Amino acid sequence: MRHARDTDLPLTVDRTASTGLGEQLVRQIRELVARGVLRPGDPLPSSRALAARLGISRGTVTSAWDVLAGEGYLVADRGATRITPHLEMRRDTGPVARTGAGSGTAGAPRARPSGPEPGGDAAASPRVGQHSAPTSPRTGMPVARVLSPTTSPAPPSRRTARRSAARPELIDLRPGKSAITSLDTPAWRGAWRDAASGVATGRTLRTDLRDHLADYLRLNRGIVRSPEDILVTAGVRDGLQLALRVLGLARGRRLRVAVENPGYPALRRVVRALGHIALPVGVDEHGLVPDQLPSGRWGGAGRWDVAPAPDAIVLTPGHQYPLGGTMPVTRRMELLAWAREHGALVLEDDYDSELRHSAQPLPALGALDTARDTVVTLGSFAKVLGSSVGVGHLVAPDSLLPDLERTRAELGSPVSLIAQEALARFMDSGEFQRHTARMRRSFRRRRSLLSDVLGDLPHVSVLPMAGGAHAVLAVPNEDVAIERARRRGVLVGALAEYWTGQGRAGGERGGAAASSTEAGADRGPDERGGVVLGLTASDRDVERGARVLREVLGEP
Repeated sequence: MRHARDTDLPLTVDRTASTGLGEQLVRQIRELVARGVLRPGDPLPSSRALAARLGISRGTVTSAWDVLAGEGYLVADRGATRITPHLEMRRDTGPVARTGAGSGTAGAPRARPSGPEPGGDAAASPRVGQHSAPTSPRTGMPVARVLSPTTSPAPPSRRTARRSAARPELIDLRPGKSAITSLDTPAWRGAWRDAASGVATGRTLRTDLRDHLADYLRLNRGIVRSPEDILVTAGVRDGLQLALRVLGLARGRRLRVAVENPGYPALRRVVRALGHIALPVGVDEHGLVPDQLPSGRWGGAGRWDVAPAPDAIVLTPGHQYPLGGTMPVTRRMELLAWAREHGALVLEDDYDSELRHSAQPLPALGALDTARDTVVTLGSFAKVLGSSVGVGHLVAPDSLLPDLERTRAELGSPVSLIAQEALARFMDSGEFQRHTARMRRSFRRRRSLLSDVLGDLPHVSVLPMAGGAHAVLAVPNEDVAIERARRRGVLVGALAEYWTGQGRAGGERGGAAASSTEAGADRGPDERGGVVLGLTASDRDVERGARVLREVLGEP
């Protein structure tokens, strides 16, 4: 059964819990409905896709759906399992299916849940059977295979051979350098053609891009906000400079902005370009380390921390860039508590959130900011649509939103109405969700290819990552590896460029940067060096580049 939308709900399972896996799904769906993340009529992921993502049997998922259908939460409608379209939540009875307008049926039957009230204790709810066939012991997903071309190209002419010998074909595997060729589809071209025609004639969609962004953030990132609360941006950097500009004006001084070390260099450059101070803070395998944030008080570690607390923190909690760590919920709550205590704004770059291809996705950090007072969530679709599209989104605390809207109106929007309309049409047709699913599978396949080709090399390791559009190889000598690869026609990125220390990226080593590295930033890749590879290139280029790297890294 094909579903019109490929939702990526923040559902997880815990095999160590005392409750069954299916029962955990039942309870989470109830809670998502109660919180408003899932709304009447929303489609759920297909049982096959969800089972593969969670590494459980499909029977477990279908049994959970059966329980929820019996409670009145779900219906099978139009080729998909959906939240009951006319669902009404009542404290005394739980879900109730409303009758349609004008039916005149005052005493319509109510679906009474057999378990506890939504959002409450699920211990007494019916246990879901788990007798389905076993899945893969690791992920429950089939192992991706990389197929070699079945045909060989025709031998080149003598002139072509001489030209090729003089100028070897270049393979650019640097992050963000390859075009998203899989986007060149009739649906994508049609969305832009119809958008241009609609804007010219005034026949635009009834719902604008912000309506679709609100649905995307709610269903995929757990952030429940109205379309009016969302600002359309030209990407994460545009949203970051807008937020820092407003915060700087509000505080009337240069801001102290904590940034990850290593982290995304472009975000540090935005901070400095606006005249603010970038404070590097160390990361570990779980992302930014809150204990390393300066607080201007006794830290309980035998010294007085005299550095004032930062005004803002810029981080990538869902997929730390470039090392790939995911910040667990306990650390996220610790970070939010720290930010509220010190009056700091948390600027979340929701990087690669839609590209989780292993492990279970977590909601955005902004989803935990239920008070709507601390987190700005920045996002873009650069990794699935390409950086040339230049469309992103911003969700901010309620107190900051009016100033953001006023500043945006004064400066003007950098995103054309045609671009907004084209993306809205692409999302409205369901093609955006299908394209994202294809990209997720492509990145997973290419990462598996890299692991297969390079994973057994001595002194080389592919850093573990749960998703994303890049990979990092820890290597003994970064400079030698990159130069040898370049001579063989393969361009790759250097991990040193992501640190704030001295090196190719420039910046300052010492002071806060040095202390953060010594105090617990991920020191392994820093000392050994690393190679950063983009996964947006074609399968053929990734495989050829990986084999060149294998030869290069295997040289003495």
